[in-house]
Amino acid sequence: MDAFYASVEQRDRPELRGKPIAVGGSKERGVVAAASYEARKYGVRSAMPSAIAWRRCPDIIFLKPDFKKYRAVSQQIRSIFHRYTDLVEPLSLDEAYLDVSQNKAGISSASKIARKIREEIKAETELNASAGISINKFLAKVASDINKPNGQKTIMPDEVISFLEELPIQKFFGVGAKTAEKMKRLGIHNGKDLKAWDIALLKQEFGKAGEHYFNIVRGLQKSEVKPSRARKSLGAERTFDHDLKSSQEVEDALKSIFEIWYQRIEESGLKGRTISLKLKSQNFETLTRSKSLEQASNSRALLFKESMELLQKQYRGEAIRLLGLSLSNFGSDFETKAQQLTLDF
Repeated sequence: MDAFYASVEQRDRPELRGKPIAVGGSKERGVVAAASYEARKYGVRSAMPSAIAWRRCPDIIFLKPDFKKYRAVSQQIRSIFHRYTDLVEPLSLDEAYLDVSQNKAGISSASKIARKIREEIKAETELNASAGISINKFLAKVASDINKPNGQKTIMPDEVISFLEELPIQKFFGVGAKTAEKMKRLGIHNGKDLKAWDIALLKQEFGKAGEHYFNIVRGLQKSEVKPSRARKSLGAERTFDHDLKSSQEVEDALKSIFEIWYQRIEESGLKGRTISLKLKSQNFETLTRSKSLEQASNSRALLFKESMELLQKQYRGEAIRLLGLSLSNFGSDFETKAQQLTLDF
């Protein structure tokens, strides 16, 4: 879906149409969950601190998210998916993978199915959707961003190799900001550069991930669409561009991650019993600490309090390169709804 939360708000409130809006936390201390396309023109993006969004776009209108409404619209959209296939793998409220190779409509063209689904979404929800179509989930995901908003892109089987060779290295699954920097230092700027490396050398430089990079640049990806994936945790983490060297820096960073994490919790509707804090030091030592609550909760105040207490108990003053929070132990009522959500800034 295109700018999903913001688009729902503009649909329901005509006075907001054509204006830059951000759905998320407060202007002073929150995080943007979604930005309208009017706001994106100013460089406002999801996961951006609201204060930065406001500096970039002083006229931006901040709205508190209504996740109950967004979940209802999401269910409406998923019901449209299921008219064509039951092989639907939701990634979030506004995104899903569909396997339409054996679809209910008997349509042989995946591109035609995507177009029909988008038309039905527009007719029934008044919202725009974009789609990507290709031979695996990675390529379909990349393709879905090409003709946004309100468009679609098909990468045909005979186009895959040339497409991957031209793809910027940071667009590949599993290549975060730090890895992209390293690859560029090694002269790897796109898929063609990556493809020139043999598997042994990739493993030498990137460990186990080297095999993944070797395969994905050749279009070799295990990408079965998995409906009703049983997920066991919901989290957000961030690897920093520079190590955090003071307790205030670490605390401020965790507060920012908490805002993103809690938005994900609200979006999912989940309650959990176990909170986990993850820290990675500049020496790549990973430290974790967990706290189990008396009962499952999604209380913002409680989760914030426990997260900060975990930090106080775990942090010993070392330089930190990664921080993360996760919620788990959802219970049987929530098991099938859980999403494993991580955020790479």
